[in-house]
Amino acid sequence: METIRTRIKTAIQTNQQHFLEELTKIMEVPSVKGQAEVGAPFGKEPRRALETTLALAESYGFQTEIVNDAVGFAQYGNDPEYIGIVGHLDVVPAGSGWDFPPFSLSEQDGRLFGRGILDNKGPVFACLYGLKLLKELDIPLEKTVRVIFGTDEESGSADLPLYLAKEQPPIFGFTPDCKYPVVYGERGIVNIELITPFSEADLSALGSIEGDQAKDHVPDELIVDLKNGQQVEVIGKRAPTNAPELGVNAITLLAEKLMNEASLAESLKKYFKWVFDSLHEKHYGEGFNLALVDEDSGKLILTPYELRKTDKELVLSIAIRYPVTFQEEEIIERVHAIVLAHTEVVIVRSMKGTNFPKDDPNVLALAEVYEKVTGLDGTPVTTTGATYARTMPNIVAFGPSFPGQKGIAHNKNEYMDLNDLLLNLEIYTLALYKLAAKK
Repeated sequence: METIRTRIKTAIQTNQQHFLEELTKIMEVPSVKGQAEVGAPFGKEPRRALETTLALAESYGFQTEIVNDAVGFAQYGNDPEYIGIVGHLDVVPAGSGWDFPPFSLSEQDGRLFGRGILDNKGPVFACLYGLKLLKELDIPLEKTVRVIFGTDEESGSADLPLYLAKEQPPIFGFTPDCKYPVVYGERGIVNIELITPFSEADLSALGSIEGDQAKDHVPDELIVDLKNGQQVEVIGKRAPTNAPELGVNAITLLAEKLMNEASLAESLKKYFKWVFDSLHEKHYGEGFNLALVDEDSGKLILTPYELRKTDKELVLSIAIRYPVTFQEEEIIERVHAIVLAHTEVVIVRSMKGTNFPKDDPNVLALAEVYEKVTGLDGTPVTTTGATYARTMPNIVAFGPSFPGQKGIAHNKNEYMDLNDLLLNLEIYTLALYKLAAKK
């Protein structure tokens, strides 16, 4: 493998500029989910990103196909059984406050910036380009390889079921959309809404709660107008919902202010005090009797991500990521026991955990590649995140973030160091060789 690795490293150095130029063409497509159209179930821009990427793959000499208008693939080899690399081309909205054009590829002091450079255009394109390098180096692969490009990962992964309706899953593979080393297990995820009723008279003292609130991040700024003419504004710090400790949640900051607001009814002040006491800086479920932990995956993570008002209710949305050895039913039972009286608990998202055999030979092969290239410990791990491994059979998560890198993907100025991207290119190219070189 060392001789193969040397050839791969040389090819990466020779082709570095071309690799970045080709990646830029994909980065420039603002592939945020849009209105469904004929031939574009997730919007025209994700479809355009898919077509742009497959056009590059065709220019490299690969067979390409779009399946059910939702997923595309580039294939090297003709065997119906294949190694599958499953990434995505859709991205979250850019948001505000960027110092660089979000839909481009900018470089400053060895760091690359752009929406999708880490999540997930950069890494999945590195897999495609790595396959291109193996082909051009005439390194024989015994197994067929498909690099599969999804277009709806950020909005619920409705794309992969459309792919699987027509295509068989890979015999093994990975998604380059998580972290290193190999991720063999993903925690279960359950998102809930806590719907608490109030009288219309009490709620009339509150205006609507304004701010950027979505299930993928900790809200960082919320504003609410009060009936007495006062405006309450809080500023926190945005972070991914699977790493809330890196942020400051504006929901609990708002609750802290409102629980002492004299103009509000006692019922509302009691509610906001409960929100603050149960959730402020209690990222691991301490305030919900959910401080659960296991050896494989660590602590449960609990993140409030949206608070909204209707005419008769306050609705608090919470994301819970629970360890792989626990079950959703136990989580919900504990939630019911802790919420305020008359609160309805509604499950709005349910994703069972994954637990792939960590001693599988292919998993160990990926671990070996990671150790060989980086010199770091490759012992397989688990994650709090949710990847395509929950939807596509027979795959695990593998990269692109290295230990210590967290909370970058959905923020402004999303970045990836150039050296890290090139290191990923080397890892993925060598991994493709390792998985596909022998029957």
